[in-house]
Formats: sequence, structure tokens, C-alpha cells
Amino acid sequence: MDFFKNLFHSRSRLSISVVLGLLAFLLLPAQWDGVTRALLCWNVAAWCYLILISWLMFKDHKASVRQLAQQEDASALAVLLIMSLSAALSLIAIVFELSGMKGLPQDLRLLKYALTVATVFGSWCLLATIFTFHYALMFYRSPKDKRPLRFPDDEACPDYWDFLYFSFTISLAVQTSDVTIMSRQMRKTVLGHAVLSFFFNLAILGFSINIAASLVGN
Repeated sequence: MDFFKNLFHSRSRLSISVVLGLLAFLLLPAQWDGVTRALLCWNVAAWCYLILISWLMFKDHKASVRQLAQQEDASALAVLLIMSLSAALSLIAIVFELSGMKGLPQDLRLLKYALTVATVFGSWCLLATIFTFHYALMFYRSPKDKRPLRFPDDEACPDYWDFLYFSFTISLAVQTSDVTIMSRQMRKTVLGHAVLSFFFNLAILGFSINIAASLVGN
């Protein structure tokens, strides 16, 4: 119980997003399909978190990144694993959502396609964003002479945008761009991120082909 109290105390934006997602689940009509309700709630939570994090990045500066690294505790890795697993499960839920569309009216099918796009894109962005913060934590928790990342301009105090650039490059291209990885632990983390991103990109391609084929067929 103390673990979850510390986790949500230190991550207010995540807490707010989870609460809003749970409220959405309670407010949605009970007669709706369970998978559809779960996906809608996931979207509420994921997009709220992304909006709150975007606001943080736009208004804060380098000092806030260091402060974040100092405040976070051992829950950082657990949050990374839980959020990554949740994002992956959202893709599995999409498979069930798309498999039950046969015979549905055209307007309802379009809504489900829109839900699919929002879920896949939101989960992909969430994954890259969660790793962005984890990379920042790993960087600022390390000694100054043993930083796990080296940026091309020898930036001593990288900000959110530097880590965002590194993380989204891995998600998009499954490679490390012009940022050098300097530690074994960081290589392990990047490897996990790259593997997850590879399967996410495959899923996006597969869902896109599926939706395009369905629309053309109609």
C-alpha cells in the first residue's frame, strides 16, 4: 500500500489521468460493450496525461528536469513497466474491438475506426513519453563524470526536449540517432524501448492496412 501511495503522490499528473479514466468508466453506459468502454477509458487517461505532460514541458526549463530526477523514488521503474504493459494491452484490446465489427452500421464502424486510431496513436505517444522521463531520470541520477548519454553538442544539462528527441527517435526509427549511449544499463533500457517500438510500429501498419481494406471494400 505504501508503494502505491508514494507512486501517486510523486506523480500527480499520472494520478489525475488515472482518476479521470476511472470516472469515465463509471459514467459510460453500462450496456456498452466492455472492450469499447475500456478503450474509451484508456483514451481519456492516456490523452489527459499527454496533455498535462505537454504543458509541463512547454512551461518548465532545465532545472525542473533535475528536480524531477531528485524527487522520484524507486517507483520510476515500476511506472515504466506498468505503463508499457498497459499500452501493449491496449493494442490487444483493439484486436478484439475490430474483430466484432462485422454487420455493424457504417456510421458505427467509422466511430470504432476513429477509436482505433486514437488508441494506437495515443499508446504510441504515451510509450515514447514515459521513456522520455525514464531517460531523464537515469541521466540526472548518475554522477556527472559517468552520464549514460552524451549529446552531440556536449550539453551538460539537457532539458525535456533533448530527452524527448532521443526517445521519439527510437520510437520512430528504432535507432539512437546522434546521441551516444555510454552505459550498459542505458543500453538495456534502449533495447527494451526499441523492441516495444518495433512491435508497436508493426501493429500500426497492420491496423492501417486492415482499416484501409475495410473502407475500400465498402
